[in-house]
Amino acid sequence: MSTTPRPALDADGETPLARTRRARRVHRLLAERYPDAHCELDFSTPFQLLVATVLSAQCTDARVNTVTPELFARWPEPVDLAGADRAELEAVVTPTGFFRAKADALLRLSAALVAEHGGRVPGRLEDLVRLPGVGRKTANVVLGDAFGVPGLTVDTHVGRLSRRLGFTRHEDPVKVESDLARLIERSGWTMFNHRMIFHGRRTCHSRKPACGACAVARLCPSYGTGETDPVRAAKLVRGPVPPAAPVAPVAPVAPVAP
Repeated sequence: MSTTPRPALDADGETPLARTRRARRVHRLLAERYPDAHCELDFSTPFQLLVATVLSAQCTDARVNTVTPELFARWPEPVDLAGADRAELEAVVTPTGFFRAKADALLRLSAALVAEHGGRVPGRLEDLVRLPGVGRKTANVVLGDAFGVPGLTVDTHVGRLSRRLGFTRHEDPVKVESDLARLIERSGWTMFNHRMIFHGRRTCHSRKPACGACAVARLCPSYGTGETDPVRAAKLVRGPVPPAAPVAPVAPVAPVAP
């Protein structure tokens, strides 16, 4: 009788190795599905991306992109924004919602950049998260897209898709980030983020995902949460529909018998 130990199984009957392989396969399929995935906030400098990310809280990237051209034209650098008139700044950022809180955050953030970093955005996570109003999510956006430092940004889309795909059970973004970091190669973190966000915005919607037009349906344990008919699902997709309908999802991993 063999004494070779069996791989450890989690509560869903999937080994850590199998989950890692599945996650990386999902990433490859999303790369094929969204070859143009990118940060959808318009920016030219780390400071512009930092400001745009702060404004994107509870607001779409498209709406932020309508506001930032005027904002950056009037206050192009941290020293300029730090000295902005509060009422004028509030008027500019009003379309993004929560304009008083966001104006206050930008004023404090810009003042801290001037006072502590000579008016430059730092390129280290530990420095970024010390800035007023900057958490891990915002810091990872700036690191990944402005400095080329791999980072996992767990926004609402990434968190939702990670749970649907069975990559995590957590709601806490920091714990989700930790789970994803064990599954995806570090070099691919930033692009994994963009592809998950693209997929969440275009196909795997929060209320009614287009399961029948999903590029990773075969690998998703939540297949069937949304519309499975390929024709009806295709109508739910925002943007181009995949060229071929996905095959039925694979059967769940069966637990190993004792």
